[in-house]
Amino acid sequence: MARLTHIFTRFAVVVSEWTGKPAIFVLALFSVALWGSTGPIFGYSDTWQLVINTSTTIVTFLMVFLLQNAQTRDTRAIQAKLNELILTSAAENRFVGIENLDEEDLKHLDRLVEKAAKRHHEQHQGKAGESIEHDRAIAAKSANKRKRRRVSRTASGKAQSKAGNSSRKPA
Repeated sequence: MARLTHIFTRFAVVVSEWTGKPAIFVLALFSVALWGSTGPIFGYSDTWQLVINTSTTIVTFLMVFLLQNAQTRDTRAIQAKLNELILTSAAENRFVGIENLDEEDLKHLDRLVEKAAKRHHEQHQGKAGESIEHDRAIAAKSANKRKRRRVSRTASGKAQSKAGNSSRKPA
């Protein structure tokens, strides 16, 4: 399975790089223009229309998977680079891995960071407020608690699943 995944990834990289070139866009545009110009020859028949509809549907369907693969890899690479920057700088290391939180946790964390940014801005204008480090610590602690709960629920679910499977006798 790993070999098949590796082959698909290499194929997706080549195709996504290839399809992103201007020459391919011009080729696609030329193909559509050629198809359109043959309309009078075929009397704008249903078959004539079916050719472009089927072709574009198939190409679009397949390209969705290839481009999603490329985008997912790019996102992971960018995330790894951001994590490296956070870990090697004075930024808060507790924010590493927050991309794995669910949407609700991320929104909550975003609200806390916005509040911290407001307080930070107010501090620099001479107004009193709590430190941004305190707010970051609270936000990260909250996110980590949720993450640990989710991981422990997942782990206990897998353990229960394995326990249920091990109690069965092999056929």
